[in-house]
Amino acid sequence: MNLINKKVTHKRFGIGSIVNQNDSSIEIHFASENKRFVFPDVFGKHLTIHDKSDAKLLEEIIQKKEIERKEEESRMEEAKELQRKELLLRLEHEKLMSNHRLHPSSQMVFWCDSEEQNSSVSEWNVFSGILKSGNNKGKPNKPSRLHQNSAVLLTARDSSQLEKDRRILGVYMVNENFVGKLCEDGHIPAHSKYRIQLTEQESDQLLFWQYYINEKFPEKMTWKTGKYRYFENLWMAQILLDIIALKSDPKERELAQQFFKHFCKMNQITVQEIPKPDGALTRI
Repeated sequence: MNLINKKVTHKRFGIGSIVNQNDSSIEIHFASENKRFVFPDVFGKHLTIHDKSDAKLLEEIIQKKEIERKEEESRMEEAKELQRKELLLRLEHEKLMSNHRLHPSSQMVFWCDSEEQNSSVSEWNVFSGILKSGNNKGKPNKPSRLHQNSAVLLTARDSSQLEKDRRILGVYMVNENFVGKLCEDGHIPAHSKYRIQLTEQESDQLLFWQYYINEKFPEKMTWKTGKYRYFENLWMAQILLDIIALKSDPKERELAQQFFKHFCKMNQITVQEIPKPDGALTRI
């Protein structure tokens, strides 16, 4: 919009003529001096243009700029609110990290379906499933017991197999900063280093029910519903020891040993206190 030489009236300085213009300012020559103003903000409040068609176009420009200003304010408010929520979440995270108390059963065994058998060890992330009842029905399960000391055991069985034949596919420590109580999306990511995948041959030798037992029904090996179970820290230590024994490749064995050492440190376990596996399979 070219406003050069257009006549205007200012509430204080009177009638003048626009002599210079850019995207953000205009310069007006009045009777005694030149004045520079912010464009287009000065129009409407302090300055009136004489030409009616120009006045209409300016009004449209001012309205558009006002809409843009309000949208920018809204974006800034949203950004501030997001920063506030992130700060509260970080403070809560720090509080939970500093006040964490070890739970004796803070490990997770996860049931992998046919699709998850591949994705769980390629993406190193599992989904805890959806709540099917209660006030939070339809929302992801919150794995509240999981913390930095927790590992996720990946298991599966073929549809033609019995539950007692459930195999261990792999295992990983949870992400270094993971806190289950703050997990809203149900996804449980892996630690950047401590993750172990078993070969098919190794998996066939490592059966889940060799270690796990339902104390209420020790003779039963059933998994009816749900994607996961919590189980004892000591049971996970037993499994990690047996994984070390299975690994023949020097690099894989070294990683398994480092994993085991890290796990025991995080769970305050000494090798001497780890009992022999005493799961349901051992009691048949």
